[in-house]
Amino acid sequence: MKYLSKALLAAGLTLGIALSAGQAMAQAKPPTPAAIAAAKEILELKRANTIYANAVPNIVQRTMDTLMQTNLNYQKDLKEVAEVVAKNMAGREKEIGDGMAKIYAQDFTEQELKDLVTFYKTPLGQKLLNEEPKAIASSMQYMNQWAQTFAEEVNGQFRAEMRKRGKAI
Repeated sequence: MKYLSKALLAAGLTLGIALSAGQAMAQAKPPTPAAIAAAKEILELKRANTIYANAVPNIVQRTMDTLMQTNLNYQKDLKEVAEVVAKNMAGREKEIGDGMAKIYAQDFTEQELKDLVTFYKTPLGQKLLNEEPKAIASSMQYMNQWAQTFAEEVNGQFRAEMRKRGKAI
Protein backbone atom coordinates (compact mmCIF):
# COMPACT_ATOMS: atom_id res chain seq x y z
CA MET A 1 0.00 0.00 0.00
CA LYS A 2 2.84 2.36 0.91
CA TYR A 3 4.61 1.48 -2.31
CA LEU A 4 1.46 2.21 -4.34
CA SER A 5 0.97 5.62 -2.73
CA LYS A 6 4.64 6.51 -3.31
CA ALA A 7 4.37 5.37 -6.93
CA LEU A 8 1.22 7.43 -7.45
CA LEU A 9 2.87 10.46 -5.85
CA ALA A 10 5.94 10.07 -8.07
CA ALA A 11 3.74 9.66 -11.16
CA GLY A 12 1.75 12.74 -10.20
CA LEU A 13 4.91 14.79 -9.71
CA THR A 14 6.32 13.58 -13.02
CA LEU A 15 3.10 14.45 -14.82
CA GLY A 16 3.02 17.87 -13.17
CA ILE A 17 6.60 18.60 -14.17
CA ALA A 18 5.97 17.42 -17.73
CA LEU A 19 2.86 19.59 -18.05
CA SER A 20 4.69 22.59 -16.60
CA ALA A 21 7.56 22.14 -19.03
CA GLY A 22 5.17 21.80 -21.95
CA GLN A 23 3.28 24.89 -20.86
CA ALA A 24 6.51 26.85 -20.47
CA MET A 25 7.61 25.80 -23.96
CA ALA A 26 4.25 26.82 -25.41
CA GLN A 27 4.48 30.19 -23.70
CA ALA A 28 8.05 30.70 -24.89
CA LYS A 29 6.82 31.20 -28.47
CA PRO A 30 6.92 34.95 -29.07
CA PRO A 31 3.61 36.62 -29.89
CA THR A 32 3.03 37.78 -33.45
CA PRO A 33 2.99 41.49 -34.33
CA ALA A 34 -0.72 41.12 -35.19
CA ALA A 35 -1.41 39.65 -31.73
CA ILE A 36 0.43 42.52 -30.08
CA ALA A 37 -1.49 45.04 -32.20
CA ALA A 38 -4.80 43.43 -31.22
CA ALA A 39 -3.74 43.42 -27.57
CA LYS A 40 -2.88 47.13 -27.80
CA GLU A 41 -6.30 47.80 -29.29
CA ILE A 42 -7.96 45.93 -26.43
CA LEU A 43 -5.98 47.94 -23.89
CA GLU A 44 -6.97 51.13 -25.69
CA LEU A 45 -10.64 50.11 -25.68
CA LYS A 46 -10.34 49.32 -21.96
CA ARG A 47 -8.67 52.70 -21.37
CA ALA A 48 -5.83 50.91 -19.58
CA ASN A 49 -3.56 53.91 -20.11
CA THR A 50 -5.45 55.73 -17.35
CA ILE A 51 -3.84 53.30 -14.91
CA TYR A 52 -0.30 54.33 -15.79
CA ALA A 53 -0.70 57.75 -17.44
CA ASN A 54 0.94 59.55 -14.51
CA ALA A 55 3.55 56.91 -13.73
CA VAL A 56 6.55 58.98 -14.82
CA PRO A 57 5.66 62.24 -13.03
CA ASN A 58 4.59 60.31 -9.92
CA ILE A 59 7.87 58.37 -9.76
CA VAL A 60 9.89 61.54 -10.37
CA GLN A 61 7.94 63.28 -7.58
CA ARG A 62 8.38 60.38 -5.14
CA THR A 63 12.09 60.19 -5.89
CA MET A 64 12.48 63.93 -5.38
CA ASP A 65 10.53 63.76 -2.10
CA THR A 66 12.72 60.91 -0.84
CA LEU A 67 15.92 62.71 -1.79
CA MET A 68 14.70 65.93 -0.16
CA GLN A 69 14.22 64.15 3.15
CA THR A 70 17.89 63.23 3.31
CA ASN A 71 19.30 66.27 1.49
CA LEU A 72 17.60 69.26 3.09
CA ASN A 73 20.29 71.67 1.86
CA TYR A 74 19.59 70.82 -1.78
CA GLN A 75 15.82 71.29 -1.97
CA LYS A 76 15.97 74.08 -4.56
CA ASP A 77 18.41 72.11 -6.71
CA LEU A 78 16.39 68.91 -6.39
CA LYS A 79 13.23 70.71 -7.55
CA GLU A 80 15.07 72.03 -10.60
CA VAL A 81 16.59 68.62 -11.31
CA ALA A 82 13.14 67.01 -10.97
CA GLU A 83 11.90 69.19 -13.83
CA VAL A 84 14.86 68.14 -15.99
CA VAL A 85 14.43 64.46 -15.13
CA ALA A 86 10.66 64.61 -15.77
CA LYS A 87 11.30 66.19 -19.17
CA ASN A 88 13.97 63.58 -20.04
CA MET A 89 11.74 60.69 -18.97
CA ALA A 90 8.47 61.98 -20.48
CA GLY A 91 6.73 59.35 -22.56
CA ARG A 92 8.41 56.38 -20.93
CA GLU A 93 5.04 55.29 -19.51
CA LYS A 94 4.34 53.93 -23.02
CA GLU A 95 6.74 51.12 -22.10
CA ILE A 96 4.14 49.96 -19.58
CA GLY A 97 1.48 49.78 -22.29
CA ASP A 98 3.84 47.87 -24.58
CA GLY A 99 4.64 45.42 -21.79
CA MET A 100 0.97 44.92 -20.98
CA ALA A 101 0.21 44.27 -24.66
CA LYS A 102 2.95 41.61 -24.81
CA ILE A 103 1.50 39.94 -21.71
CA TYR A 104 -1.98 39.84 -23.27
CA ALA A 105 -0.49 38.55 -26.53
CA GLN A 106 1.25 35.74 -24.64
CA ASP A 107 -1.85 34.80 -22.65
CA PHE A 108 -4.30 34.82 -25.58
CA THR A 109 -4.02 33.59 -29.14
CA GLU A 110 -4.07 36.09 -31.97
CA GLN A 111 -7.58 34.96 -32.92
CA GLU A 112 -8.83 35.26 -29.34
CA LEU A 113 -7.48 38.80 -29.18
CA LYS A 114 -9.18 39.69 -32.46
CA ASP A 115 -12.43 38.17 -31.19
CA LEU A 116 -12.13 40.24 -28.01
CA VAL A 117 -11.62 43.42 -30.05
CA THR A 118 -14.74 42.57 -32.05
CA PHE A 119 -16.68 41.88 -28.85
CA TYR A 120 -15.59 45.08 -27.10
CA LYS A 121 -16.84 47.07 -30.09
CA THR A 122 -20.37 45.63 -29.77
CA PRO A 123 -23.01 47.37 -27.63
CA LEU A 124 -22.64 44.66 -24.97
CA GLY A 125 -18.86 44.95 -25.08
CA GLN A 126 -19.13 48.73 -24.68
CA LYS A 127 -21.48 48.24 -21.75
CA LEU A 128 -19.01 45.83 -20.17
CA LEU A 129 -16.18 48.33 -20.61
CA ASN A 130 -18.26 51.07 -18.99
CA GLU A 131 -19.89 49.07 -16.21
CA GLU A 132 -17.19 46.58 -15.22
CA PRO A 133 -15.04 49.08 -13.27
CA LYS A 134 -18.11 50.07 -11.22
CA ALA A 135 -19.07 46.43 -10.68
CA ILE A 136 -15.53 45.59 -9.57
CA ALA A 137 -15.41 48.58 -7.20
CA SER A 138 -18.80 47.65 -5.72
CA SER A 139 -17.72 44.01 -5.42
CA MET A 140 -14.53 45.03 -3.62
CA GLN A 141 -16.53 47.24 -1.26
CA TYR A 142 -18.94 44.37 -0.55
CA MET A 143 -16.04 41.97 -0.01
CA ASN A 144 -14.39 44.36 2.46
CA GLN A 145 -17.65 44.82 4.36
CA TRP A 146 -18.23 41.07 4.42
CA ALA A 147 -14.68 40.44 5.66
CA GLN A 148 -15.13 42.98 8.46
CA THR A 149 -18.42 41.41 9.59
CA PHE A 150 -17.01 37.90 9.28
CA ALA A 151 -13.88 38.84 11.24
CA GLU A 152 -16.06 40.20 14.05
CA GLU A 153 -18.04 36.94 14.06
CA VAL A 154 -14.83 34.87 14.17
CA ASN A 155 -13.51 37.07 16.99
CA GLY A 156 -16.77 36.51 18.89
CA GLN A 157 -16.44 32.74 18.52
CA PHE A 158 -12.83 32.85 19.73
CA ARG A 159 -13.94 34.79 22.82
CA ALA A 160 -16.89 32.44 23.45
CA GLU A 161 -14.68 29.34 23.18
CA MET A 162 -12.10 30.88 25.51
CA ARG A 163 -14.85 31.77 28.03
CA LYS A 164 -15.91 28.09 27.99
CA ARG A 165 -12.35 27.35 29.11
CA GLY A 166 -12.62 29.94 31.86
CA LYS A 167 -10.31 32.40 30.14
CA ALA A 168 -11.60 35.85 29.28
CA ILE A 169 -9.84 37.57 26.44
